[in-house]
Amino acid sequence: MERRAILVLVALLAVTCSALAVDEVGQAAPRFRAKTTTGEQFNNASTKGKVVLFEFWTTWCKYCEEESAMVDDLAKEFAGQGLIVLAVDVLEPDQRVKKYLAEHPRSVPIVLTKDTNLAAMYNAQVYPIYVVVDRQGNIAGEQRGARGEMALRRMLKRAGLEAKEESEE
Repeated sequence: MERRAILVLVALLAVTCSALAVDEVGQAAPRFRAKTTTGEQFNNASTKGKVVLFEFWTTWCKYCEEESAMVDDLAKEFAGQGLIVLAVDVLEPDQRVKKYLAEHPRSVPIVLTKDTNLAAMYNAQVYPIYVVVDRQGNIAGEQRGARGEMALRRMLKRAGLEAKEESEE
């Protein structure tokens, strides 16, 4: 009977933890620091008034690879509206990431785990993970797993970014 009680307690704890992750939307984003592979520095103060999209990824994640061009395109599309995209590689050796990027170039700033505290703050354990922070520094959306362009666009819209009218259908 004791073992069953422990299993129930563990299940309740897991449900509570997953509910807490959802409850982060609308809350102030945690204080962060990040240095890109090119040496750029970012933190809450430097991104104030901007919308920030954190993309947590790994070199072995096929979904991350499939969505990387889409993320790069969104970064270009919304750059004029104040979007900053930081692609945070999680827990991989620098050399592996650099080799991967030589074969799969990205146009967004890349951040390595050793140069940030972001992966731990957002509990990045499955990939990709996207977190959008609005201009006021609040979490506007969080998405765990690949869900495509429309899902990312909805989060960016909640953060105040609007797509330009397209002439093509």
